[in-house]
Amino acid sequence: MRIWVDADAAPRVIKEILYRAAERTGIELVLVANQPLQTPPSRHIRSVQVAAGFDVADNYIVQQVAPGDLVVTADIPLAAEVLEKGAAALNPRGERYTEDNIRQRLNMRDFMDTLRASGVHTGGPAAFSQQDRQAFANQLDRYLARHR
Repeated sequence: MRIWVDADAAPRVIKEILYRAAERTGIELVLVANQPLQTPPSRHIRSVQVAAGFDVADNYIVQQVAPGDLVVTADIPLAAEVLEKGAAALNPRGERYTEDNIRQRLNMRDFMDTLRASGVHTGGPAAFSQQDRQAFANQLDRYLARHR
C-alpha cells in the first residue's frame, strides 16, 4: 500500500499529518506536484516533480496508483479515476470519496462550473479549519487501521 498526494493544492498541515503517519506506520508516502517540494528526510517519504501542465500530476497518479492505495486529493475527477482503479480517495477535509458519492460530487462540480462559466459568482470553498484538520487526521487513522 502507498499513499499518494496530489500535492500542488494540499494544505501544508495535511502534508505534515501525512509525514507523521508515514513515519509511524512505515507506509510509503508519495507527493506528486509540478513544482519542487521540500519533504522531511525519510525512507518512507518521497516527492515526484512532474512537468507543468493541466492534469499532469493527476495523470501521473492515475498511471501509478494500484488497488489498495490511498490518494489524498480535493480533485473530484481524479478521485473518480482512482476509485475506478480500486484505490481509495480522501480529500483534505476528511471526506472519503466512495462509489456511492462520487457521481453526485462530479455532477455538483460540473453544475458549479456551468454556473461560473455563465458569470454567476459562486464563491470558493470555506477557509480550511481546525475541524477540517481533525476530520482528516481521524479519517486517515481509521483508514490506516483497517488497511494495514
